[in-house]
Amino acid sequence: MQASCALIIFVKNLVPGKVKTRLAATVGNEKALEVYQQLLRHTKEVCQEIHAHRVVYYSEQVEENGLWDDGFAKAVQHGADLGQRMKNAFAEVLEQGFSKAVIIGTDCPGLTAEIVNAAFTMLEEKDVVVGPAFDGGYYLLGMKTLYGDLFETIAWSTSSVCETTLAKCRQSQLRYDVLPTLHDIDEEKDLVHLQPIWL
Repeated sequence: MQASCALIIFVKNLVPGKVKTRLAATVGNEKALEVYQQLLRHTKEVCQEIHAHRVVYYSEQVEENGLWDDGFAKAVQHGADLGQRMKNAFAEVLEQGFSKAVIIGTDCPGLTAEIVNAAFTMLEEKDVVVGPAFDGGYYLLGMKTLYGDLFETIAWSTSSVCETTLAKCRQSQLRYDVLPTLHDIDEEKDLVHLQPIWL
């Protein structure tokens, strides 16, 4: 992987009641926080295998002396909704001169370094790469140029996010590729998919 690649990791600050809220509604805040911490550790292990500039974007404020201290730049998300926050993060790293940028969340136990590396490789030929989730969202988005339309007029946290994004790519005649579909952990029924990483 070349130094011109940037990996953006969106994380939530570890505040009980503010992480995995749909999961917490049925298993409680403490269990939801425990699950999220496990997902964070898995995501970090994946990211440590990626040879790229890695920057963690926190939901509220930068955490010092935490999980992401070793080898990760840190920043804070800003924007009125998820789309604006992702758009702003992409804009910031691309303005720094990186030629490829990929964003991931921390909800996907099936994510591997091979998948993230594949996304960067796909961007050599494609304009956009998307990693679909089984719930209709996506766990990864990559691009070489900021395509702002992909972050606008989308009903975030719904089952139409990924398909709307791909439709926007087609409308704009962007060349895109799609990664394997993976499971996100959002609700109690999703916990079965934690088995590959649960210790």
